[in-house]
Amino acid sequence: MKLILDTHCHTLSSGHAYSTIQEMAAYAKTIDFQLIAITDHGPKMPGSAHKLHFRNLRVVPKEINGVEVLRGVEVNILDYDGKLDLSDNVLKDLDLVIASLHHPCIKSGTVEENTHALINVIKNPYIHIIGHPGNPAYPIDIEKVIDAAKEYNTLIEINNSSLKPETFRVGSKENCYNILKACRDKGVSVVVGSDAHIAFHIGNFSVAQEMLEDLQVPEELVMNTSVERLKAALSKKQK
Repeated sequence: MKLILDTHCHTLSSGHAYSTIQEMAAYAKTIDFQLIAITDHGPKMPGSAHKLHFRNLRVVPKEINGVEVLRGVEVNILDYDGKLDLSDNVLKDLDLVIASLHHPCIKSGTVEENTHALINVIKNPYIHIIGHPGNPAYPIDIEKVIDAAKEYNTLIEINNSSLKPETFRVGSKENCYNILKACRDKGVSVVVGSDAHIAFHIGNFSVAQEMLEDLQVPEELVMNTSVERLKAALSKKQK
């Protein structure tokens, strides 16, 4: 299975990443990737950009050096009711929106609380992807979350950064395996994200791709295999 795009990339604007948009696109070109999504952290992440940064992303070219660039964000979930750190008025103008649970922005909850938060976010028409739901710091009811993702046409991310041996998200591999298996069995579309914080990590899907192959996930469920397939999946969210 050939993966040719990356939906989770951070630039200098995230405050703890180390490449510019131009550097990201230039590296993506060297590995023959057709598309990247720039998804810097929302404003509640310490050191990240102000909301005006995301309002002004329209100035970023849609293509740089032959690589298509989606202007997006990784918004932070702030409470168990699914409140986010950017308003729908900002999100509606972006090409791609990931929503994630991060420790600086929300404390770890119970399975019920975390599941409630993710399902409420999944219902948001401007959220395209749930980021790293396999993070063991935020245990969830996998079946309920995947069922909601299917109902509301929301993509589930398999975050390769969480799966690497040196990750701080110890325990993610088993969770992601179970999440991916549920997505396969229920016919729910997934994306693999590198969660790159430097250009050289774009397209680093090594562990996640092994998992895809081990579980024999059908290619049509993996949005990284086709730009057209990804765009069709994004368009299913009603705006």
